[in-house]
Amino acid sequence: MNIFFLNNLHWFWFVLTVLFVLTEIFTIGLTTLWFAIGSLLMIFLSFLRIPFWWQILIFLIISSLLLFLTRPLLIKKLKIGKEKTNINALIGKTCLVTKSISKLEKGEAKVNGVLWSAKSEDNSEIPKGSECKIIAINGATLIIQK
Repeated sequence: MNIFFLNNLHWFWFVLTVLFVLTEIFTIGLTTLWFAIGSLLMIFLSFLRIPFWWQILIFLIISSLLLFLTRPLLIKKLKIGKEKTNINALIGKTCLVTKSISKLEKGEAKVNGVLWSAKSEDNSEIPKGSECKIIAINGATLIIQK
């Protein structure tokens, strides 16, 4: 291998760190972040004159351990991909029945100031003025339970 390359491996690891950080910024998948940390650590380890192939092996071990041991914890802590949005955010909320619901006919319920058609989960009757819990949404119809 080229002597210049072997004496300047810290620049190789620096460039890799920058590439991994840029990739993480544009993908936001919390995957390449761990490889960026691994390559950052390798910048300092490269000054110890460890052979290049050992450096690659150490980098892969460090990055893989970080990826598999800490990524799941961070994803859980940040709740990535688990936040309810749009109509899914209504599930579990309380609604007010504004038009009675019968076994054969849908009624209406009001949630956050918006009227929705509604039916009961078990086809039971629910009188006007009842407070109910939204358990599901089917199309534009709230499925509620008393």
